[in-house]
Order: sequence, then structure tokens, then C-alpha cells
Amino acid sequence: MDENPRLWMLSGVVVVILVVLVGGYLVFRGGGEHTVRVRSIPNDLTLTVDGVKVDPNGDLKLKSGEHTLVGERDGFETHTQTVNVRGDVAVKMFLFSNGPAGREWEKNHPDQVLETEAEGGRKFDEQNKRIQRKYPILQELPYVGPGFTVNYGASRKSKDDPETLAFIIKLSDSEGRKKSQEWLVGHGYDPSKLEIVYQNAPGFTG
Repeated sequence: MDENPRLWMLSGVVVVILVVLVGGYLVFRGGGEHTVRVRSIPNDLTLTVDGVKVDPNGDLKLKSGEHTLVGERDGFETHTQTVNVRGDVAVKMFLFSNGPAGREWEKNHPDQVLETEAEGGRKFDEQNKRIQRKYPILQELPYVGPGFTVNYGASRKSKDDPETLAFIIKLSDSEGRKKSQEWLVGHGYDPSKLEIVYQNAPGFTG
């Protein structure tokens, strides 16, 4: 009878040890390092990660979580990029020239300029796709309705966010505002969730 309690106690100790080991493994695993492969253009730019200067090209070992990368060089726009590291990842730090020193560098490195332009085109296409998903209404614009027209432009409320748009509604008669809102609702859009700028069309004073 005495052996069973001791057996249960030993089993309990083993279970506790296993739980501690597994838990410790998971915690350690979550805080592990990952490989971040960086490709920079210009290849001699200054790159910092969380304020620490690192090699602008090659593999970095970073822990899981968010890290801030800053690339800068004379004659080029400084670029800041936040990377959420959850595993091994590749990062491109490409700068665009904004001064004489940058343009002179580009003349001597045409191959890297072509790579930068290709990357810029890819990012532009990706941005357009995100905007289209965010604003499916764009597929129907510009739209000319009875007493109003609808188009889009840069946001006035979020000037620093190129992926936030404003919708320009030009009114040409006194019923234009009401009809434009009915058109939006009828096409499945909530006017209260869109940044709308109303303007009077030439010749209409409202």
C-alpha cells in the first residue's frame, strides 16, 4: 500500500520536470535568433539596426520581434524600415538619389540603378494592388451621375499615407449631394467610412 503513493509522487515529479523542460524550451525557442539577409543599394550606404551600425550587405542575426532599419548615404534619401522578424527573412534597403552626389554615383553604377528601378516598380505595383483591395470603388471611377461626378485624389486628412484616398464629388445641381450618397449606398459603400470632399462644379453655386 505504501508503494503506490510513492509511485504516484515519483510520477508527479517526472511530469513536473517534463512540463518545466517543455515550457523552458518553448520560451527559449520564442526568443531565438533568426537570419535576416540584407541587400543594400547603394552597396556602401550606412545601415543601422535599432541604432547599431551593421554591415549593409550580408546576413544579420536578429531576435524575434520588431526591428528598425535605417539606411542613409550622402546624395540619397534616408529610408527607415520596420521589420517584424518571425523567422529567416530577406530585406532590401534601396535608396533613391536626391542630390548631385547621388546622381554622380548612379552614373558609375548603372547595374545597381536598374535593380533599384525594378524594385521601385514592384513596390509600386504592390501598393496599387493594396489600394484596389482597400477601395474596390476605384473600379467604377470616374463616375458621372445625375447632378454629380465622383473621382478620387490624395487624402487631406492623412497626407503622409499614400494608400489613403479622398473621394472628390463635384456637384452640378441642388440634388447632387443626395444623389451621390444614394449612389454610394446603392453600390455597397458607406459614405461615413470614406473621406469625401464635396466641390461645386463650374457654374453651380449651390
